[in-house]
Amino acid sequence: MTTPDQTAPLSDIAAALIAAARKAGAGEADVLVRRGTSISVDVRAGALEQAERSEGIEMGLRVLIGQRQACVSASDIRAETMQAVAERAVAMAREAPEDKWIGLADPSQLATETPDLDLCDPAGPPLPAELEEAALRAEAAALAVEGVSQAQGASASYSASESHLAATNGFSAAMARSSGSISCSAIAGTGTGMERDHDFDHRIYRADLRAPEEIGERAAQRAVERLGARKPQTGAYPVLFDERISSSIIGHLLGAVNGGAIARGASFLRGSLGERILPAGLSVIEDAHRPRVFGSRPFDGEGLATGQRDIVRDGMLCGWTLDLANARKLGMAPTGNGARGLSSPPSPAAWNVALTQGSASRADLMRDMGTGLLVTSMIGSTINPNTGDYSRGASGFWVENGEPVYPVNECTIAGNLRDMFLNMVPANDARAWMSHVVPSLLIEGLTLAGQ
Repeated sequence: MTTPDQTAPLSDIAAALIAAARKAGAGEADVLVRRGTSISVDVRAGALEQAERSEGIEMGLRVLIGQRQACVSASDIRAETMQAVAERAVAMAREAPEDKWIGLADPSQLATETPDLDLCDPAGPPLPAELEEAALRAEAAALAVEGVSQAQGASASYSASESHLAATNGFSAAMARSSGSISCSAIAGTGTGMERDHDFDHRIYRADLRAPEEIGERAAQRAVERLGARKPQTGAYPVLFDERISSSIIGHLLGAVNGGAIARGASFLRGSLGERILPAGLSVIEDAHRPRVFGSRPFDGEGLATGQRDIVRDGMLCGWTLDLANARKLGMAPTGNGARGLSSPPSPAAWNVALTQGSASRADLMRDMGTGLLVTSMIGSTINPNTGDYSRGASGFWVENGEPVYPVNECTIAGNLRDMFLNMVPANDARAWMSHVVPSLLIEGLTLAGQ
């Protein structure tokens, strides 16, 4: 077979690497090949600080010899490199421990269609000068807000990639995606009283991005609002997780239903299938086919079809997130959630998810909470995956009589995720274009450690 060059179709590169793996002695193999371009521009103090551009091809090979496997990746597609990668992967696989659960998908399990999910912006890459202008506009808007002492910087970026997954079981399919982003970070105050905050937007189509001025102004307003922050009172209070960070709560749920954690026995939700874990009326739905959304994909990293499934329906836990290997361990069907890295075998990962939204606004929930904490940012994390014990550093605003009265920082929120899930009340403010569509969440009875 003729060795493809850098401009060759990715399918040709994948086929050449599979052929090299077979020649080296692999029983089965799969290949992920990715070609990408990225451009990023950073500005500070009204001037260009850094500009980067990268282009390249990467390939990852997984070989299986019986029930042993190994993965090797490279960024050079010359014939001698492919041969070396294949030989090294086969040598590693022969020394790897046996795992009776691994293996490629049966051909009958493979996706037969690859729906167009509109994941690549046809406008193509912007000029670096366009990105610089967007970043400068965001920074200028931040500096124009009263109380801002400096802008820590602003940036704009663009990336696009195409990838091809192929395997010896007959699967071969491609996917392309793009992304654009604008971000800004502002600092308010001076000396030890300085506070920092940020805003950003990240979309598949650059035309969908919010205006740079809006991003810069919002970053600055957030920083100014944090001036004069102090520790809140210690005690048990209701906590309202703002929409910008509420998806972290659902992220803990997704981690607890991950098939890898379940198979290891390292999840506080193990044994909870069919049980209530959220309030009645709340569901968590995964949909990998949402057009123009980052978590969408027409097939998973093992060539299985993706689609829509219930993780939680009307408060009841419906199923785990499974790749092939963990599905076999648990004696269940895979869910099309195998995530494949260039240098790692597949593992379970959730795609787009949405939590049922409520009917009340964030302001309504704040009014209902009376006295408590509105959390707008979080740092650190101490989560016990076996018990669900939860502890995180937080900052935001102290609320009295349903109104924010002063900013707070240096506090810790503690609770148990099982109890938190069962007591959450959602608002109606989730951003529909996000991969994780999660509104602000009010949770009663959490413990705050402050002053």
